[in-house]
Amino acid sequence: METGRLLVQVIDSKTKTPISGCRVNIYSTETDTQKTLAENLPTNEFGQTPIIDLPAPDLEYSQKPSDTRPYSTYVVEVIKDGYVDVVVDGIQILATELAIQGIELDKIENTRFMRQETEIVVISEHTLWGVFPPKIPETPNKIIPPPTGFVVLDFPQVPEYIIVHDGSPDDDSAPNYWVRYKDYIKNVASSEIYSTWPVSTIYANVCAIVSFTLNRVFTEWYRGKGKNYTITSSTAFDHKWVYGRNIFENISLVVDDIFNLYFSRPGDRRQPLLSQYCDGVRIECPTWMTQWGSKYQGDLGKSYDEILRFFYGPNIAFKRAQVVTGVPTSYPGYTLGIGSSGNEVRTIQMQLNRIAQNYPAIPKMKVDGVYGDSTAEAVRVFQEIFRLPVTGTVDFRTWFKISDIYVAVTKIAELN
Repeated sequence: METGRLLVQVIDSKTKTPISGCRVNIYSTETDTQKTLAENLPTNEFGQTPIIDLPAPDLEYSQKPSDTRPYSTYVVEVIKDGYVDVVVDGIQILATELAIQGIELDKIENTRFMRQETEIVVISEHTLWGVFPPKIPETPNKIIPPPTGFVVLDFPQVPEYIIVHDGSPDDDSAPNYWVRYKDYIKNVASSEIYSTWPVSTIYANVCAIVSFTLNRVFTEWYRGKGKNYTITSSTAFDHKWVYGRNIFENISLVVDDIFNLYFSRPGDRRQPLLSQYCDGVRIECPTWMTQWGSKYQGDLGKSYDEILRFFYGPNIAFKRAQVVTGVPTSYPGYTLGIGSSGNEVRTIQMQLNRIAQNYPAIPKMKVDGVYGDSTAEAVRVFQEIFRLPVTGTVDFRTWFKISDIYVAVTKIAELN
């Protein structure tokens, strides 16, 4: 056995404010008898537990198809006075990797009762291990439908939210979930590839997931069929999205880096390619990317674009969606740091000061458009809270993460 790592992050479901002082218990599910591995781990001012090492199967089991499941599963219980307890069952831990389990707690509305029923979240198996229906082949480039009454896009845009139908399209009883776009991509990637794979393989698979998802958005595929959602969680039609599952830190960072990067084929450069794939072991798909094949290409030292061209053709072209819906100001195209000045710096200062109302660990600063030591320190604390590389500078990843959190907290304030 080797070890993986787990970090639990707890926030208030309504205010999105981190909750300190939670009691977090971790149990093993690897034996018939539930074993307590950590008891009463406290959450800090960021709403985070200490990172804890947990046993995981040897790394080799995730490097090639194996009869041994390559990850261990755990149960996390979160308890906080005044909130409904949450239990997450099935958290996946891979050797050498950091898993992040986000948990949102609901306040107990009726204070006459000390406890309300515990919320239980069950995470299904990873798609490379569990049994899921194979993708039903589709034409990779769609005929754009006539207007449906919703926004008809001229060019691909990154949406603020993805509405996920948690079931197949013919299951009208399945619930719909509004999921922030990047959170959706991180969830799918953590559900469908192993975070232990080469970084170029992770980039290739994330880019394929982004391209597929933006095709669904761009073509209004399900809206055109009279549905009220963007995409499903069925592997037969789309990708596997799992309510409440953990993500992996390295996958999260890749998504933050290329969340707007898609590719297309000659003949329709405007439309993101519906980049279908399969595992390549249990299911064969000669004209699509195979996940295990992409892993082996990464082992050979191929870059992410070389991997994707190997499977989808040498003529695919890569583009970044220029419009990110919900973001107040576009990324300036360069990194902000000590000595930078102007409206872009003022925007970051203003947004961080507002975020600090919900995340008081972030120090406030003067909004003067000058990137000095106080701004750099606020950025460093923000990056630490949201698990970004702590540089004190605002690059592509940090700019859009600040924008995401700023939009989230201001919208919450408007609703309250």
